[in-house]
Amino acid sequence: MHRYIPNTEADERLMLDSIGAQSIEDLFTDIPKNLQLDRDLDLPQPMSELELSTHMKELSKKNKNIEDLVCFLGAGAYDHYIPSIVKHLAMRSEFYTAYTPYQPEISQGTLQAIFEYQTMICNLTGMEVSNASMYDGATACVEAAMMTIESTRRNSIVVSSTVHPEVRKVIKSYMRFRDVKVLEVDMAGGVTDLEKLKSLIDKDTAGVIIQNPNFFGIIEDLAEVEKITHENKSLLINYVDPISLGILKSPSEYGADIVVGEGQSLGNSLNFGGPYLGFMATTSKLMRKMPGRIVGQSNDVDGKRAFVLTLQAREQHIRRYKATSNICSNQGLNALMAAIYMTTLGKKGLREVAMQCVQKAHYAMDKITESGKFKPLFNKPFFKEFAITSSIEAEKINNELLNHNILGGYQLEKVYPELKNGLLLCVTEKRTKEQIDKLAQVLEVI
Repeated sequence: MHRYIPNTEADERLMLDSIGAQSIEDLFTDIPKNLQLDRDLDLPQPMSELELSTHMKELSKKNKNIEDLVCFLGAGAYDHYIPSIVKHLAMRSEFYTAYTPYQPEISQGTLQAIFEYQTMICNLTGMEVSNASMYDGATACVEAAMMTIESTRRNSIVVSSTVHPEVRKVIKSYMRFRDVKVLEVDMAGGVTDLEKLKSLIDKDTAGVIIQNPNFFGIIEDLAEVEKITHENKSLLINYVDPISLGILKSPSEYGADIVVGEGQSLGNSLNFGGPYLGFMATTSKLMRKMPGRIVGQSNDVDGKRAFVLTLQAREQHIRRYKATSNICSNQGLNALMAAIYMTTLGKKGLREVAMQCVQKAHYAMDKITESGKFKPLFNKPFFKEFAITSSIEAEKINNELLNHNILGGYQLEKVYPELKNGLLLCVTEKRTKEQIDKLAQVLEVI
């Protein structure tokens, strides 16, 4: 990408003449006049490169990030420690310049990286097959919902209100244009209301979507949800935090049919909200309904280990008009970083991260609530996130925390109006005892 393209007036004239246009404005005649901007852009006078660099640095100093603040904010994007080897390897030019291979068999390195990633996602979730990754957790969940519709030939999706609010919004946006009904199950005490689930599920229900741990960090009763779902011959979609699988039962042990989630926790930085990656794993039975790529292992003509794109039947570049999904790009670089992260930590390391998260989160809950000024919003087992409440507005609490260089929790009232003054806090393995104690001290005097 060029930062600056030095086209002279003569260059512009030559290009316009070659396409038969009189002026730059002629290139925009298809845009109605009432939609065109009939004035100059409101920009300051031109600057030299040195002046512009200085100006941009001054603007950037107005921002604060997790290098400046102690982060207790989660709600879908998490401040986990990323070993230095992850970026060191992922930033090799042969990796970060590689796009999705359309002539795959000549890209053995890329295919092997995807194969290893898929293998580890299957090991983590307990499922039989994984694709090469998806855009993010939300679109992965949408694709899982579409898989259930296609597999069952039904036209209704039931989703718990304890699923991440943004994920639910994306599901509704997609399903609205496919004439698929999306029904939300109310929560009771911070978890899915199982009686409401029983009342909503019927012969038109293709799939049921449950997040575990849910948006509030609480562990859901997946065993009962699985029973209700499969008795209705519907499919169960489990949206999960991959780090939690270091200590929780795998979704396959609960009988999940499709497992999806946001893979940012696996070695990817917060990146101001993206790019992230969505992971998806399922059973062999549903494999051919899965979007995206699946890389397999084989032998070449010399009998050596080789990798191939085993399945890409739903790709729009293969069967454009018959494809049931328009998602055909995997998040290759982000998935590679996830693979390096999982390899670096291994089973023991991932379990250690999960154990530190759960132990530190419970320590934080105890410290914050011991005076009685703050109370747990829910009385349920949780992983690394928990909700507290008090007589003080959550926004006021966060503003005061910011004055002490602490990035506070998520204000639940934004998406759950009934949870006034509710604050969702997250504690990862990066948080120290001193940082947690300071958080509790600052909260105490607000």
